[in-house]
Amino acid sequence: MTLDQARVNRIFLPGTYADGVPYELLRELRAEAPVRWVEEPPVGNWPAGPGYWAVLRHADVKYVLRTPDVFSSHLGATQIRDPDTAADLDFARTMMLNQDPPDHSRLRRIVAGAFTPRALGELSAAIEDHARTLVADARKDGAADFVQLAADLPVRTLAWIMGVPEQDRQLLVDWANRVIGYQDADYAHARSADPAHLTDIGRAAVAHRPTTMTTPDGRPVNPRSRAALADMFAYAHALAEAPRPGSVLARMRDGGLSTEEFETTFFLFAVAGNETVRNALPGGLYTLLGHPEQYRLLCERPELTASAVEEMLRYWPPVVDFRRTAARDTELGGTAIRRGDKVVVYHASANRDETVFADPDAFDIARTPNDHVSFGYGPHFCLGAQLARVQMRALLRRVVTELPELRLDGAPVRLVSNFQNGLKHLPIRWSRGV
Repeated sequence: MTLDQARVNRIFLPGTYADGVPYELLRELRAEAPVRWVEEPPVGNWPAGPGYWAVLRHADVKYVLRTPDVFSSHLGATQIRDPDTAADLDFARTMMLNQDPPDHSRLRRIVAGAFTPRALGELSAAIEDHARTLVADARKDGAADFVQLAADLPVRTLAWIMGVPEQDRQLLVDWANRVIGYQDADYAHARSADPAHLTDIGRAAVAHRPTTMTTPDGRPVNPRSRAALADMFAYAHALAEAPRPGSVLARMRDGGLSTEEFETTFFLFAVAGNETVRNALPGGLYTLLGHPEQYRLLCERPELTASAVEEMLRYWPPVVDFRRTAARDTELGGTAIRRGDKVVVYHASANRDETVFADPDAFDIARTPNDHVSFGYGPHFCLGAQLARVQMRALLRRVVTELPELRLDGAPVRLVSNFQNGLKHLPIRWSRGV
């Protein structure tokens, strides 16, 4: 039986994800039509969109991601929702994430030095120290919100990489919440940074924050637009006047970037740079605690931490989907796609493809091989993938070994988003011991 279009459209609607990724629906879609048309009905004040092709099978997802000459990141950028204006699209196109080779390669080379094996080796000790401190500070309390605990590690790490002063770290949290969680009322207007605790440039940047997030005609401002992020960009330019030597910001300042490229690269680090750990580790721990036999196995065999992290990434991908635009008429999965059509790859679906993963709905921390696509594939494979792995392994190892008899302490609260697969709260408890 052909799935009703209204049911298919559920994979677009943000509210669907308040109850979790609709894996059963994705499975049905893979079986019926691995490339399927999805409509974009209006959501709240957000207008309807033209619709898109959802790509659901592992092989097709990889093909789209590795062929930028056919499926472009640049033509329409990489979010399902189209930018509101031509100017917004032009600005978004300057971001490395929204470029195709060779421009993408040029931008990637400028910042890649921060992610070399040598640089990661130097960071690893600091990450281990941060993870040790976070867990040691939490241990005496016997309970915590793991989302808050886990979020501190990538923010600390990113602040160091970017050269952001410690006093201004909370700005990174607010910017990420506003952009990543714009579909969620709890995050859309995040304002947790206390100006009294910020540096001078931090306080000056806060003054640039838009006072309203609606246009004169009452429509919501795109949270990824230049206007909506005026405070972030004011901060970036001020910090770049005297960047910490060797920081990513210093590389950016000296890399010959245009003003727009500089701003969007700062955006990419400040926002996208923490979402993998912030989403995947709480989601992964929630999954681990929901599978007691796997939790016991990891406690007994901590050497499985690395493979456990990979299974967490597969089972709870931090990003549900990414968009491309067809650069020419083509065919995919037996479906004709026309030039200019939106094409959205579903990482969450590819990671449960039964033709690639044995028993794909089972959570197995010893799974091997584990060809998940949570870090993407092809030229846009996540530049910070290894850094994310280092952070996830460090914190997971500490949590499992130093918080005994770990268990849930209430129901988790999910982020409302058709893009980010996140939790807002994950209450946990453990035995304090001696």
